[in-house]
Amino acid sequence: MKLTPLPDGGFQIDALDLGAALGLAPATIPALMRAGQITHVSETGTGEDEGRFRVTFRHGHVRLRLTVDAQGEVLARSLIRSPPPAPRNAPD
Repeated sequence: MKLTPLPDGGFQIDALDLGAALGLAPATIPALMRAGQITHVSETGTGEDEGRFRVTFRHGHVRLRLTVDAQGEVLARSLIRSPPPAPRNAPD
């Protein structure tokens, strides 16, 4: 997996890679992103992390966090699947 650096400073990820990481069909990725069901945040490292970037994707209860260098090479990856919240009991 590699991200493509964009001229505006962000990164682009291939739908095949993101879909595989999130457990989704790659063809659904663009529509889910447009609908705001997959969100992402890109952070720029400072100090000892200068030259590194953290890109986080969220879909439902799944978070994929990638640490990449300026060329988009993945240096670290973490995937967390949180259980959905327990349903609240209806008041009596």
